Amino acid sequence: MRALYSAATGMMAQELNVQVISNNIANMRTTGYKRQQAHFQDLLYQTMRRAGATTSAQDTQTPSAIEIGSGVKAVSTARAMSQGNLTPTERDFDIAVRGEGLFQIRLPDGRAAFTRDGGFDLDAQGRLVTKDGYEVEPGIVIPQNVQSVSISASGVVEVTTPDAPEPQEVGRIQLTRFVNKVGLESIGDNLFLQTAASGDPVQGNPGEEGYGSLQQGYLEEANVNAVTEISALISAQRAYEMNSRVISAADQMLQAASQMFRG
Repeated sequence: MRALYSAATGMMAQELNVQVISNNIANMRTTGYKRQQAHFQDLLYQTMRRAGATTSAQDTQTPSAIEIGSGVKAVSTARAMSQGNLTPTERDFDIAVRGEGLFQIRLPDGRAAFTRDGGFDLDAQGRLVTKDGYEVEPGIVIPQNVQSVSISASGVVEVTTPDAPEPQEVGRIQLTRFVNKVGLESIGDNLFLQTAASGDPVQGNPGEEGYGSLQQGYLEEANVNAVTEISALISAQRAYEMNSRVISAADQMLQAASQMFRG
């Protein structure tokens, strides 16, 4: 009976849906996290009778078809790349992006990664790095005897030292955009990688056309809404239960049919 298979695919789809929702909820406090959404498509249909089929010698036609579906399949767990709320941290090297763009990070193996997590620190050489020690590109080095650090909305990094009380520029933070940022590959640690679907990275300065601005002393929160996720979780649970009931009902119908043939 097709209903058994269709309901089974529905249960598997809702299992995936719950996994996506649970990951969103788990990352509600993850800086720069972008929530995922599970998307589904119906599977192939068996056509028992086509719409418009001739039904008589007078060429009358059927107004609709008889099509039997075979269930559902998952097609993507795309990320919603909308802006998260900005939270003050009072740390000089915490930087939030307000608008479009990602920070570019250099991984230890030389690959370029991208992130919305602007929680940066300094390493032993004074380089601006992520929490895992990956260098922020383009490389910016902060002098050891620095007294203050200022990062403008356009990404210009200026410092003052005892020998130079006037602000001195030491570098400029850039942002990266993609034609299809939803096509980026998630690798954990709040990092994304370029893919064939995302297109090539396009770098620019914060505040320029098409790029967001920077805000020093702030971090971007996850764009996860607790109410939305709980509502989605309840809906997924109900859909899973309904599919399981379909399996039970189909099983009972098969048992009844089997008993009829035996009788």
